[in-house]
Amino acid sequence: MLSGHRSAWRRRGRSTRAARIAVPLAIPMALGLTLGIILAVSGGNATTISQSALGSCASPSASASAAAAAPAATPSPCASGSATASPTAGAPALDFNGFGRGGADLAGADAVDAAGNPVNLNQTAAQAANSMNCTLFVPANPLSAQGLATPWQLADGCSEANPSLQAFVEATILAPDGQVQVYDPLVITEGTTPAAPPAAPAIQPGSQVIINIGFNGNTLVLEGQGAVQGRCIDAFNNSVISQTSACNAAAFFADANRQIAQGMLKVPPAGMGNDGQPCDITRSFSLIDQDQSDNTVTEYLLNGNGQTAQNSAANKNAMGGATTIANGSDNGLLDLFVDPALGCKPFEGTSITEPNGVSGSQALDELSARQNPAKVTALLPVNDPQLLVGGQFSVGKTDAYRALEDQPPLQLGFGFGRGGSGRIGFGRGMSADVGMVGGANSQASMTSSNSLNQNAAAYCQNMVNIAPARLKLDMAMEANFTSPVPAVGNNLATFMGARLSASFVNLKCANFGLTNPVTLTLDGNGVATAVTYNTAQQTAKVPGGTVGGAYDQKVPAGRSGHKENATGM
Repeated sequence: MLSGHRSAWRRRGRSTRAARIAVPLAIPMALGLTLGIILAVSGGNATTISQSALGSCASPSASASAAAAAPAATPSPCASGSATASPTAGAPALDFNGFGRGGADLAGADAVDAAGNPVNLNQTAAQAANSMNCTLFVPANPLSAQGLATPWQLADGCSEANPSLQAFVEATILAPDGQVQVYDPLVITEGTTPAAPPAAPAIQPGSQVIINIGFNGNTLVLEGQGAVQGRCIDAFNNSVISQTSACNAAAFFADANRQIAQGMLKVPPAGMGNDGQPCDITRSFSLIDQDQSDNTVTEYLLNGNGQTAQNSAANKNAMGGATTIANGSDNGLLDLFVDPALGCKPFEGTSITEPNGVSGSQALDELSARQNPAKVTALLPVNDPQLLVGGQFSVGKTDAYRALEDQPPLQLGFGFGRGGSGRIGFGRGMSADVGMVGGANSQASMTSSNSLNQNAAAYCQNMVNIAPARLKLDMAMEANFTSPVPAVGNNLATFMGARLSASFVNLKCANFGLTNPVTLTLDGNGVATAVTYNTAQQTAKVPGGTVGGAYDQKVPAGRSGHKENATGM
């Protein structure tokens, strides 16, 4: 039996932890604060959102690494549009804990969930089934070939045999010559052994490895010395990023973007779908949900004894009666369902842990999204339920997870002398997330909380204005493709409609004067069997001031496989 040495790890408080692993957020975040936020108390006036401020205009951005620097690109203009608005929702409180010093870290023994509730790290099986929180022990030296082939252990009463508590691990390996491979380290239930010994990957010297972790439950906490050795991040300070975490992300993306800039790593074009539109990416508003860019493409085999094995061709042949288990994942949805349905192909690497020898991954999807940007790019917003701290918007936590996904930090502010566009440059022309309506050198007051309210409203507005038309266009093709979660929609088309409808609710888009663009027809079991879309364009209404707490509440309970929104993804 493998041992995670839990007691010793848990006795170590945050103040005595061996190392703090920080994402380098301080400089860009401090710059954004200096340039972009006027800390003035606003009245109850509403701010309208200019379409140019709603998302990042299409333009790939380069690595922050100097080695990866490339000539700046001019951001593409976005369509304009505005409307009057009235204050219909309160501005959430802000969390600047760790701002300017970087709080991305391991949550450790005092972990709390996104609502601020303590996570019990010593549960019984019954308690785990109720809380849907688990711990995952990271093996020693997880970035090495031997470490990758050593099983991770799901603990604290949790079991890989329970679909609502399953954890998944995915490694993307980038060689110095630009070759990529995807390897799925195995997760076993603590106290069990693998159904088949894991195969070890071959890793060239000088390679960079990123490990992405996904979870079908509520909150997953990483433990063990391997988490420190692997430079893993699962939280902002002690607030866990719910289901998703990563190891060695900064080094991997810095090297990947350097290789892309030097022409060594070739990211294929996303291409055009059979619908005549550019193929979706993880940052397409036609694909995103309430918590975009999360979870893995990993699949395992599960036998009748509750033992797991890698989903390799050899294991699949040897374990004929095994069940294939998978992570509820935006990346899996894109790579395994949407892309095939529309005649598209994801960015893939060779894989010895997939039966067909190739696989996509969360990291490869993000690299593809960066190099093949959508016309209006979706970046992680502050109202993502996983990124709240104590139920409140958090600049630090949002930026911490953005860094794990190779996304620029939040940019909140005015377009001083820039015609009121509100854009502050980042990288190779990445525009700001939100802006202020007004002319050059406008000094209209905007509280920092209102800046984040604008970010949330902008994300919602883009989602309701972009997704319905694309999903309506693709409905006939997706209706002939299997549903990722048959209990949600009876085919891919109805699933996507149910997912969009639920995302509108979970992002609390109605707080910004928007209406749900989806109408579902449900059968007696609550399964979507038909969907219609309202494609009329809407304009978000952003309240001024700090007059309430739109997000001063617990996040939805029961995030099993993202099923808090009844979508399974």
